[in-house]
Amino acid sequence: MATVDHRSVSRFLSERARRIPPSGIRRFFDLISGVEGVISLGVGEPDFVTPDPIREAGIRSIREGHTSYTSNYGLLELRELLSEHLAARYGVRYDPHSEILITVGVSEALDIACRAVLGRGDRILVPDPSYVAYVPAVVMADAEPVMVPLSQRYEFEMRVEFLEPLLSPEVKALLLAYPNNPTGAVMPRHELEKLAAFAEEHDLLVISDEIYDRLTYGVEHTCFPSLPGMRERTILLGGFSKSYAMTGWRVGYVCAPADLIEAMMKIHQYTIMSAPTAAQYAAIEALKSGEPYVQQMRAEYDRRRKVMVSSLNEIGLPTFEPKGAFYVFPDITPTGLSSMEFVEQLLLQQKVVAVPGDVFGPSGEGHVRMCYATSMEQIEEALERINRFVHRL
Repeated sequence: MATVDHRSVSRFLSERARRIPPSGIRRFFDLISGVEGVISLGVGEPDFVTPDPIREAGIRSIREGHTSYTSNYGLLELRELLSEHLAARYGVRYDPHSEILITVGVSEALDIACRAVLGRGDRILVPDPSYVAYVPAVVMADAEPVMVPLSQRYEFEMRVEFLEPLLSPEVKALLLAYPNNPTGAVMPRHELEKLAAFAEEHDLLVISDEIYDRLTYGVEHTCFPSLPGMRERTILLGGFSKSYAMTGWRVGYVCAPADLIEAMMKIHQYTIMSAPTAAQYAAIEALKSGEPYVQQMRAEYDRRRKVMVSSLNEIGLPTFEPKGAFYVFPDITPTGLSSMEFVEQLLLQQKVVAVPGDVFGPSGEGHVRMCYATSMEQIEEALERINRFVHRL
């Protein structure tokens, strides 16, 4: 009879899996589970329901029997509409047959982009702070993230002067994420042009995550591959989750030169097969009729954004004006608390959930992320509670 090994099953884990940290965001969602009266400013998704025509298109596709796999690349009609959308909005055109791949959200697009172009010994420049999935995606590609410290002093812009000291022969790529999560920062065109020249000078590939491209306030978004010379060295990541309130549908896309898309498609076909069929039909409708809803939601986000920025500054938490996404990133150092202490005490004392800035990278310490994708009533109540909390310290 075989003996039973009572050692922890964690001995079977790969070294790569051991290197991936758990999500700091999810920890706080677990803490509030079952707690009554909590106001969450932590969840990074729209509070709006997917617009009716988009929902109906998905439902209709199921009723009409469109329940099979699509092409690995995604529905051709969706790729054609995306091609026209990007050309009309940003002046950059991709061949729908060979340069666009429909993915399971932008998360899968990020994963397959990293796995297609990075490997052992490669390094990639990653903004700090930035979305929590970036570093794990690089680690899972067996590459090394090189963190680029950003600060509120420069409105969390990734500037060339911050990159130059971090260059080495192993640095192969640069990851851009604007409009930015968690800071809400938007890069002005003239700074992006400097990054483009830097990428060209050092022959760097650029992975540009532009999932929040439609959510900008008072400024125009610059699509990075639309800059001169950048289309051929950029992998563009995008999706429908944020702009069209379609987080649960899980549909995104990646655009790049054909050779890169083919490599990503091979990973995609073996791990995913194709993005959800009903979600693709819904995305088609989003591109056809979703624009008025995008404008309505963006206007409401802008109204909430202004209230949060002015109120947090009045409370005594210095907050720069975010011009994109739906987050504010206040400086909480005047309280004397660390980011983790601030959010833990705020939750325990006032039942308001925020996310500590350091979960987005070491440079996020001293800040917390607050999401204004929730109702104005909830925001105003949360701000009153935050005011009480800060002034009782």
